[in-house]
Parts: sequence; C-alpha cells; structure tokens
Amino acid sequence: MNVIGLDIGGANLKASNVDGRSVTIEFAIWKTPDRLREQLRDLIASFQNADVFAVTMTAELADCFATKAEGVDFILSAVEEVAGERPVFVWQTGAEFVSPEAAREIPLMVAAANWHALATFAGRLVPNGTALLIDIGTTTTDIIPLLDGVPVPAGLTDCERLRSGELVYSGVRRTPLCAIAHSVPFRDGYCPMAAEVFATALDIYVCLGEIPQDENDVGTANGRPATVAAAHDRLARMLCCDRNEFTRDDAELVSRFLADVQRQRLAGAMESVLSRTPGACKNVLIAGSGTFLARNLIVGSKRLEKADVVSLSDCFSAETSEAACAFAVARLAAERIV
Repeated sequence: MNVIGLDIGGANLKASNVDGRSVTIEFAIWKTPDRLREQLRDLIASFQNADVFAVTMTAELADCFATKAEGVDFILSAVEEVAGERPVFVWQTGAEFVSPEAAREIPLMVAAANWHALATFAGRLVPNGTALLIDIGTTTTDIIPLLDGVPVPAGLTDCERLRSGELVYSGVRRTPLCAIAHSVPFRDGYCPMAAEVFATALDIYVCLGEIPQDENDVGTANGRPATVAAAHDRLARMLCCDRNEFTRDDAELVSRFLADVQRQRLAGAMESVLSRTPGACKNVLIAGSGTFLARNLIVGSKRLEKADVVSLSDCFSAETSEAACAFAVARLAAERIV
C-alpha cells in the first residue's frame, strides 16, 4: 500500500512518500484557488501507484477564503476529487487521523496542523527528556517543545501559537524585508525602508550566499531571477534607490544587518519557549529550507550550548527536510492506518 503525504500550504504544495521521496512546488493559492486541483494532479502524478493520501494543511488561512472552515472544506474537496476512490485521511492536533467528513466538523483542529504531525513523528528521534523542534520554512518558523518524544505546545491554533512564541511568521524566502526592520544602516547613518514588497528575505540570503542563486527561480518579489545581481536591484529598491545609487557593499551590509535582526527575533521567541520547558534541553531537531538559520539560533543560545543537534536533512535528505510535514503524515499514516 503506497501512502502519499500532502502538505497543502498557501504558497507551496509538498508531497512525500514513506521512503522520503519528496517534491515541493510553488503555488500561490490566494491568486488562483481554482487551480488547486490541477496542481495537485500534477504533484501526485510524480508518484507511482498512490493508494492512500494523508493530508495536512496551512492554506486554509489564505485570504481567498472568508473563514478557515471554508478553506478546510475547499482544500479537502480538491483532494477528494483528485483522489477519486482512494482513501483520504486528515491529521488533526488531537494526534489522530480523521476522515474528511469528520475534519470538516472540527476545522480548527485540522487547520494548520502540519507542525503537530512533524513534531509527533520527529519526536521519536529524541525519546527521552526535554527537546526542541525548530522548523524554519519559506514563510514561518515553528518552535515546538518536546518532552519524552511527545509535543507539549502551549498553543494549538495559529493565534495561540503566535502568542506563545511557538509560531513566528518569519521565514527565509517570502518574508518582506519591511516586516523584519523599519530602517537599515546606509552610508553615514540609517535609512528607513519603503513599506512595500520590493524585496524579501530570499534576497538577503542570496546576497549572503546562504541560499544558492538560481536563474530559473523567479518566485521573487518582482518576478525576476533569484540571482545575486537581481537581489541587489531589489534591495536597492527597498531604499528607493537604483543599482547605481546602492553598491554591492551596501547590499551586503544591509543583508547582514537584516539577517541579524531576523535571527534576534527568532532567538527571542526560542528563548521564550525554552523558558517554559522543564529542565535542560538535551536535543534539538532542525528541519525546513531554513536549516542554516536554525543552526545560527542554536549557536547563539546559552541554553542550547550542550544540546545535541539532529538535522532532518542529515537523517533523510534536503528535499525531505523541506517537505518534512508531508513526509511525517505519510509515515504516520503508514503506521496507524494502512
């Protein structure tokens, strides 16, 4: 029985099988929600002989839906149509799978439950004592406390998790730079940045070499390639400058400053979560496309200086780590349902 895990996000669709073969595609659901079925068909077609689908989601929060319940219903209807006669199971924060019908009755328990699936699966890698899971993606960061391999969050919904610091709406690609800082060092002082999405976190990490440049990647603020040269132009625009007014040295200085501000913000949330955990944190699990940033958080924390660090990209692969929540629901479904 071949189980495919689906993590349906607002900006990315991710799929994985139990062996860790994983695929991630960009899809801005808020722009063209009616294309979700088409995108899911293409995604599923890259896996042979899919028999069962295990689903988790965050796309229900997209503003093309009036409510999260409406979003849950829309997403599940799309999955059911693509699945046809094949069974569909949905993860919820009660640590169980439910049918799509039951999921529609408890939308707030299946909405944005992907972090919980990952923590439930990954917790078996750290079965004893206090641990922490840090999953940094394109848009958000999850900081999840674990005790004896079981997630012990202070909140379950997005709002509760935002208030507790366990969810930070800051990632390594899609976060607008004006959401990281209001002003940046420039020449002999500081310059406020435009409150526009002229550039995103992707640009600072491309400039710093943390994310490799890619001429074929046009998922940027202006639709131009994710190259160092194009990132330089986008960063200049944040200060209302052209490239001839904003040097490559300026771009590097601003990028380092913004990367440090983002790191400090995430570090503050992490320290808040750690302050509530019992005893010393013995292990840290890291996952997502922002694994490099997670490592920087750990290095800078006195609370974690003796913790062992386990990267899901080392345990499995970089592709699996990026699609970790899809992989988690696939493995959990294979164990519990099939």
